[in-house]
Amino acid sequence: MELALIRSLMDKEFYEDHRGSRCPDRLFSSDVRKIKKAIDAAMDRYERTVTPDEIEALFMANNPTLTTAQKASYTSLFGQIKREQPMGSDVAQEVLSKLFQQVIGEDIANLGFDYVNGDKSSLEPLRQMLEQYGDDFTPNLNIEWDDIELETLLARNDLEARWTFNIPSLVRKVEGVNAGHLIEIGARPNTGKTSFHASLIASPGGFAHQGANCIILCNEEGYHRVGARYLTAATGMTMQEVKANPSKARDLYAPVKERIKIKDATGRDMNWVESVCKAYKPDIVLLDMGDKFAKTGGFARLDEALKANAVHARMIAKQYECAMFYMSQLSAEAEGKVILNQSMMEGSRTGKAAEADLMILIAKNPPVQGQDEEDIERHLNVVKNKLTGWHGSVHCQLEYQTARYTA
Repeated sequence: MELALIRSLMDKEFYEDHRGSRCPDRLFSSDVRKIKKAIDAAMDRYERTVTPDEIEALFMANNPTLTTAQKASYTSLFGQIKREQPMGSDVAQEVLSKLFQQVIGEDIANLGFDYVNGDKSSLEPLRQMLEQYGDDFTPNLNIEWDDIELETLLARNDLEARWTFNIPSLVRKVEGVNAGHLIEIGARPNTGKTSFHASLIASPGGFAHQGANCIILCNEEGYHRVGARYLTAATGMTMQEVKANPSKARDLYAPVKERIKIKDATGRDMNWVESVCKAYKPDIVLLDMGDKFAKTGGFARLDEALKANAVHARMIAKQYECAMFYMSQLSAEAEGKVILNQSMMEGSRTGKAAEADLMILIAKNPPVQGQDEEDIERHLNVVKNKLTGWHGSVHCQLEYQTARYTA
């Protein structure tokens, strides 16, 4: 291998890319190291690619005191070099990178022994070593750059809304979502968060009707209560009507039931969510509530834990090619307000919101004194939108008895 590297170093372009500390003499055995020095001298003087015959002639001319045995040994060594084919630049670079890293590793290890034995009392030698080698430490990295041809970009962006929303007022502004998207949904308690995702997935025209395989992981309400919302959203029947006519409800529920899976995920974390996505390969994943999957241990503040949780959710969406819906509570600041903003996400500063491709905050009208029944109007505040760029509010109604959002 070292002779093939020596042969490669005779190429001017390759030599310039790996000269000096990137290819230290210590990489080679003692005899080959002397030939490497001859190549260094030739490159500095002639500044061109040289041949093995030229290096042999220069080496012999500059070492007239060699014995007959030494001359024969070097002649044999040069004969082997001449028979070597230069390595491809990519392979040679990887080999040199590995050897160079080993050399640095040995230096650091030796320095470490000096510290352990008390022979060094300052970090200055380590700092000097890092300064010396920092720019020359070549990682073993080969990137296949993404295709940004015009046709590819057009085709990929045409698929941006594979799963379309089934709320007319919303779909006019934000058509839908696709694999890799993180969609954060926030609302105050008793606003209709669970009904919102049940409506998006199970009601007519929802994601399940479009053919999406949907997984709902709930850690707040019991799974049977969440499931009941999905049942009423799919059938358009109240629970009383379902009990009175179960055969009709079963027929209406059948078209989406096989594409909807619900699991009580109380006490689970985002690593478990990732395992679910890896095993079942869903198109849509819904976390209700997303924040409750966060691990808070090891974080100085809650918002840091929630940011890490959202980052993990986004990575899952991208790696396993699913759209991730992340349900969240809003802080008390949002109580009674129709116009909402990102800062109202509970327990978060900027980190959690920064990860979202789309953020929808749901508001309802403030209660009116003397009004017995709650207003069914809901306001969907699109406060972050990297999909179409539109921001603002759209309006719809919540049919709370059937968990359907209509407009």
